[in-house]
Amino acid sequence: MPTSSPRSLVATLLWQLVTDTELFCLLKEKHGKGGFELFVEEKVVPLAGDVVFENMGLDAPRLEELAKEVDIIVNGAATTNFYERYDVALDVNVMGVKYLCQLAKKCANLKMLLHVSTAFAAGDREGLIMERPFKKGETLREGTYLDIDAELRLVGDVKKELELQDGGCGDKTKRERKGMKELGLERSRHFGWSNTYVFTKAMGEMLLGQLHGAIPVVILRPSIITSILRDPLPGWMQGTRTIDTIIIGYAKQNLSCFLADLELTMDVIPGDMVANAMMVTMVAHSEEQGAEVMYHATSSLRNPAPYGVLYESGRRHFYENPRLSKDGQVIPTKEMHFFKTIASFHLYMLIKYKLPLEILHVVNLLLCGLFSQLYDDLTRKYKFVMHLVDVYGPFALFKGCFDDINLERLRLTMTKTSPEDDMFNFDPKTVDWNGYFYKIHIPGVLKYVLK
Repeated sequence: MPTSSPRSLVATLLWQLVTDTELFCLLKEKHGKGGFELFVEEKVVPLAGDVVFENMGLDAPRLEELAKEVDIIVNGAATTNFYERYDVALDVNVMGVKYLCQLAKKCANLKMLLHVSTAFAAGDREGLIMERPFKKGETLREGTYLDIDAELRLVGDVKKELELQDGGCGDKTKRERKGMKELGLERSRHFGWSNTYVFTKAMGEMLLGQLHGAIPVVILRPSIITSILRDPLPGWMQGTRTIDTIIIGYAKQNLSCFLADLELTMDVIPGDMVANAMMVTMVAHSEEQGAEVMYHATSSLRNPAPYGVLYESGRRHFYENPRLSKDGQVIPTKEMHFFKTIASFHLYMLIKYKLPLEILHVVNLLLCGLFSQLYDDLTRKYKFVMHLVDVYGPFALFKGCFDDINLERLRLTMTKTSPEDDMFNFDPKTVDWNGYFYKIHIPGVLKYVLK
């Protein structure tokens, strides 16, 4: 469990941020407090390290110990910010993969390396998207070739240019941050991806394909990971997914509209199914020298869930279980309006907000800046919403369908050979989306995310 903090702090963080969460309540009940602590100490060894450094930044004795004992590496380290700084995303999602491969080759008893990516690394495509690794230099835009080393050099050059520009220390920091974020989007879209996150995850996959050598590699591409369906804690999750914006906005009744076509499929997969697929692939592909296998942990092909299912489940839940305000008053549940195209959303925002803002701007000038603070605040909020649509829009209107024949074949093989197949279920056909969203996911978002 490598992290980027000193070892003593790592141990503290392990208890505070991981084992003290609701997810481990069942183990605490089973083992008791003292027994649970001993159980964790036997199973987990926290290491002070970071994927952005060679050898994870580990000292020589710790590295030597690790190289002797590790038999499987699971790489789930990533920055998932769609609008991440390009330099940061390259460090974590791309160079982190390179350094992990180098470390893996030093592990004498290593059986395989499992790399968790994202299905959306395949890009904003329509139709059936196959479980196929990227080739070196492959892009989504015809006539372009992706040279990762050239991208790294570009980041260094742009940073130098930003440093040479005039401005105070604070201005330079802000300018560099914004410049790196904009560069990430610019380069992503130049090569055909919609944002920095999926672009750099695709680069990480390419690099892994080039560097893994004889090490057996599995790349698992989940779609949008949602709350736990079954075990160990139904409804549990951490963080907010794109689709949960609808639920949270609806719960607070401060979201009157959203960019989504209710007839389109939102490819989602419960978190425990992803974990189960990870464990099964580790067993299935250990010691397959030189293998590189791609799996989609997705649902859109075998059991598609339209956005409409999520919305109707939310309406039903909040009509039957209305939220209360701080003063105990019932928050009335209102209907939401959905826009099927970015153009229609832009038109709505223009009429509803942009034109009134322009009028306020003129009035503010005539009144010598009386409404400057109000105008600046509303303008900032308007730009923020439009930026979100720009970055997240392609996901909300995604029309692709992820093929999962490789994972389905693995599942069928497992069911023939293992009597415990239900314990490691990752079959999306077993999910009743209406019941899942209404009874499990939405209550889970309200309990564990919107506390």
